[in-house]
Amino acid sequence: MKKWFKPKVHTGWDKDQSAATRRRHLISSTPKNWTLHRRRLTAGRRAQALANVTQDSATKKKAAADAEYFFKKLKGGR
Repeated sequence: MKKWFKPKVHTGWDKDQSAATRRRHLISSTPKNWTLHRRRLTAGRRAQALANVTQDSATKKKAAADAEYFFKKLKGGR
């Protein structure tokens, strides 16, 4: 099978990890000198990109949930 989605950064995200660990990996894969807003936006976009291209339903569900978590944080949700 040909894989066409090639992420630029390896985050360490895995569907078998807990939500807190997955999200920590996503946020820690962004440069530390960026603002928290930009880091959360990038982490959310990376998770959303994974959710959009995967064919595995469990991965899609968890990646979409992680993306939604970061996007809610951007809107001021806790």
